[in-house]
Amino acid sequence: MRKLQHHIVFFAGLLFMGSCSLEKRTVISNPPRQKPFVYDTKIIVNGDISKDERIRLTDELEKYWDDSIRVKKVSQLGIRYVIKNPAAYDSSNLERSFDYMNEYLNSQGFYYAKFNPQISTDYVKNQERKRIALSIELGKNIKFDSIGYELKDSNLQALTIRERNKSLIQYGDPYTKGAISDELDRLVSIYRQNGYYQFTREHIFAHVDTLDRSLFDLTLDPVKLVELIILANNNRQKNTSWPVSMERREPVDSNVLIPFKIGTQFYYPETRLADLPDSLPSAGNWLETKRPHAVMRYKKGLFVEQPLLEHTYLQHGELFNEKTYFKTLNGLAKLGAWQSADAKIFQRGKDTLDIHYFLIPATKQSFSIDLEGSRNTTDIGAGNLWGLSTNLSYLNRNVWKRSVQAVTAFRTGVELNILNSQSGPLVQTFHISLGHTYSFPRLILPFKKWKPLQNADDRRTLLNLTGSFVNRRDFYLLRSLVSSWGYEWKKNNITWLFKPINVELYTIERFFKLDSLLLTNPFLQTSFNEGRVFGQTLTVFKSFPSPRNPNKSHFIRFGLEESGGLFSIFNANPSQIYRFVKTEAEYRQTIKYDKQSIAFRTFAGVGYNYGSDPLIGNTLPFFKQFFGGGPNSMRAWRLRQIGLGSSVQSDTISKTTYRDRFGDMQLEMNFEYRFRLTSIGGFKIESALFTDIGNIWSVKNIPGDPDARFSLKRLGRDLAIAMGAGLRFDFTYFLIRLDGAYKVKDPARPFNNGWINTFALTEKRQNGQTIENFGLQLGIGLPF
Repeated sequence: MRKLQHHIVFFAGLLFMGSCSLEKRTVISNPPRQKPFVYDTKIIVNGDISKDERIRLTDELEKYWDDSIRVKKVSQLGIRYVIKNPAAYDSSNLERSFDYMNEYLNSQGFYYAKFNPQISTDYVKNQERKRIALSIELGKNIKFDSIGYELKDSNLQALTIRERNKSLIQYGDPYTKGAISDELDRLVSIYRQNGYYQFTREHIFAHVDTLDRSLFDLTLDPVKLVELIILANNNRQKNTSWPVSMERREPVDSNVLIPFKIGTQFYYPETRLADLPDSLPSAGNWLETKRPHAVMRYKKGLFVEQPLLEHTYLQHGELFNEKTYFKTLNGLAKLGAWQSADAKIFQRGKDTLDIHYFLIPATKQSFSIDLEGSRNTTDIGAGNLWGLSTNLSYLNRNVWKRSVQAVTAFRTGVELNILNSQSGPLVQTFHISLGHTYSFPRLILPFKKWKPLQNADDRRTLLNLTGSFVNRRDFYLLRSLVSSWGYEWKKNNITWLFKPINVELYTIERFFKLDSLLLTNPFLQTSFNEGRVFGQTLTVFKSFPSPRNPNKSHFIRFGLEESGGLFSIFNANPSQIYRFVKTEAEYRQTIKYDKQSIAFRTFAGVGYNYGSDPLIGNTLPFFKQFFGGGPNSMRAWRLRQIGLGSSVQSDTISKTTYRDRFGDMQLEMNFEYRFRLTSIGGFKIESALFTDIGNIWSVKNIPGDPDARFSLKRLGRDLAIAMGAGLRFDFTYFLIRLDGAYKVKDPARPFNNGWINTFALTEKRQNGQTIENFGLQLGIGLPF
């Protein structure tokens, strides 16, 4: 209890110090004597632009202050900031900042920006502090007018017109130099994907017409000429649009306009790190394996050519395609048998390219061993257990010389009753498992070719077999055998994992203590049923940046699993086969700023048991059910100690301090504001403020406990809410996280509709037990 109070005081102290004004927490180190210096800068952007665009421009413009103007604040543990060695203020440096900012705004299409600085002075402790508030009136943004293409070659012109609808600049779009650069890169990419191997960026340019045609009117009257200049300037500010033409420079080399075809492709799978790729093609003493228009050159015979040919997407006689060329290089590098892949292209004849691939083998075999520790509080056992486990894995990256990867994993562990010797023997749980997985670098299908997957990337076939044994002393013996056959591939930046065969066999031998526990704890009644899973799974996920904001990233995942459905076609009356459908979806978003970020996650999952076998119950098997709490979920609750719904039946029946809870449905949302505190040596110390909202439910009626079932009418009452703060120690290769959270709203709380009434670290429930309202979680890595 005293430790818990110390944790609360610690996190409350962090929040209190963070609430103090920034000025009170800012210290000036070694300021210039009797000279003014810049203490604070602020940029205010005004113009007819969106809120997101205003934020983006403001953040970018902050980078263009002159070094003597920019305020360099160093954070110290997030408590105070230090401005070290500020330079003396010089107004000429301020003007230079305006020039830098104006150049940047020109690149973004703002050619008529006006800068209005407001400079104030504060005198503090013999210091003359300058505050600069810079208001920038953007004016009108230049727009693209007509967009033309003059390639001076019929084939290039035809390719350009064919892809014109994909142009990155359109009539009326804001003018930016970046957009023009991206459009030029797009055109070059189109040509190089259609055989024009020698065509590069230097052979094309953009002609932007910024002149007013009225200035070309001949006049000898100087007054009339001045009037034309003034009129032209006014017209430019009223009608700010410029026509652009993409044009080709006349090449020095005639090969620029020749489309090249693929000739012979050579593979060097035993390339050494010290070898020079330019000299290998002409070296002698090669052993060769020849296929039509493909040659593998080697000396030791460590590899066969099949996986190399299967992951080569360039075909003999086709036009050179730069996109397919890089796809081939990436595919060869990801096979696993090689640590890197490179290539050289040699021109043969007038229009033929021979490609030589140089692959450096990775270490064929490797071993790894990990030691893990954990703490578990549970009904099943002595109560407070300390766990130790060892993971030993063996990896072979080139089985049968075909770049097939094989992983053998052995895991063993124990849970020890160290703190309470009166509750039972030292060893409470013993666990051992052995698994083996093959990863084939191709799709092994019952039919030869499936067109939708012919152009897919990272194609793999996965075969897995895992057996495990768990002995929880005086409670149960659990034996399991899990096997699956699946396919993994990537297409259009979407990763698919489909397991058409997924078999999971479980047997449970119950002991007397478990039977006694099941009589008093309804949440465990369906958690120890013996059954089998015969089904299939599908998982789809995609990670991508926001097209309008590169600092915003998205992650989407969807999963679907079924058991017993297809099996019932062959056996109309299966015994002890789980028959269920389970689906879940997850979305994550992260927005990164300078030394801070905002992260959001939402998750929804539901499963339904449509079987009628009384021996295995009417819920999902416990190893497929949802649960909340712990370091990565509802962090104010311990692992598996939240739910179901607003049910309090466990509190009124069970006298134990912890109840494992599983549900067939889960909803959860998480929000985090992450920020840097300081850096010490080689690692960073960061913090976060977060909130967790969610719960788990049953989808079917539980006799005598209607509050455990999901209902839209009761959703507001059933949702749990936690708020907290955390510390993160980032060692680059791994991150240690300490999060503290408070139960703002607990559905099991019998008063005030679950909301906290007064701040209290603990409270008593109907059965007299004391419930902690504050949870402290230790985790590895970010929660999401």
